[in-house]
Amino acid sequence: MRRPRAAVAVLLAALLSLSATACGSGDGGGSPGGRHRVTIAGSDQLGGAPVYLAQERGLWSSDGVDATVTTLPTGRDALNAVLGGQAQFGVVGDLPAVTAALGGRDVRIVAELSRFSDWRLLTRTDRGVTGFAALKGHRVGVPQGTNVEYALGRMLASAQLTAADVTVVNLAPNQVTAALARGDVDAGVTFPSFYEAARTALGDHYAELPFSGYTARTLLVAGPSADDAAASAVLRTVLRARQAGEADPAAARRAVVAQSKGALQPGYVEAFQPRYAYGPTLSPELLAQLADEAAWAKAAQSLPGPADRQALRERLRPDPLRAADPSAVTLTD
Repeated sequence: MRRPRAAVAVLLAALLSLSATACGSGDGGGSPGGRHRVTIAGSDQLGGAPVYLAQERGLWSSDGVDATVTTLPTGRDALNAVLGGQAQFGVVGDLPAVTAALGGRDVRIVAELSRFSDWRLLTRTDRGVTGFAALKGHRVGVPQGTNVEYALGRMLASAQLTAADVTVVNLAPNQVTAALARGDVDAGVTFPSFYEAARTALGDHYAELPFSGYTARTLLVAGPSADDAAASAVLRTVLRARQAGEADPAAARRAVVAQSKGALQPGYVEAFQPRYAYGPTLSPELLAQLADEAAWAKAAQSLPGPADRQALRERLRPDPLRAADPSAVTLTD
């Protein structure tokens, strides 16, 4: 559920206070006794499940981490918290990280946490959208600035269309369903956690077009105040949380639902968590996709930064993950 702007402001203010405390020792997030005091801004999507499982199970302490995890409405909000100095680490989607890099912001990608490709275009049976080519001339709701917007771009490209062929309506993730139900938009793309709500709201008018032509990658990014030692400690915990989730998937799903505090419903987690492939990794495939997204973002949003692979490679920081698990890094230097 999307929180009101005032509530988001309160969360960010709390993170700012915590971050100031964490960095007050002047050693990049270290704490007395060699521990790492870190703040992590996440979103309520399943892509970051190992982070939330670590929080629910209290796994951080074994790796010398004192972590404060705060959940924000989207990965875009989490990234803004990192860029604004309110958090040292963020769980974000691939597109927000790419657009920040193109905008010259100091974003450092330390790991890919997960991959997901089960996307749906949501629409109504009375709008005649029976294929992606039929979107031409229609109004499409999407939360701009998130990886969902890129998913829409890929859907359009699969039918040789661009955003100029439709009317894109910028909506919050939880507003797409209501806009479809009212008929304000003809189709929409949103987070998978809202698929079932759309089906319920539209009833007999509900229709969807499955799309697997885009693999969304959830990333762990670091801000300037996060040092490599702290990042490695965080990643060691995330690796153990992933292993715990694989050993007992049902318990892991319960932990993620509990940690989400109502943002994720049990039925959704039960159905969709098995559709995610979890890392952490840093791979040539990730770099290739970031370059593709950067080219798309430059064309769609007129962003100024370089979109070539070498420029994006400089945003990837493999040393922390190499220290945590050398085999997880297949990226070449």
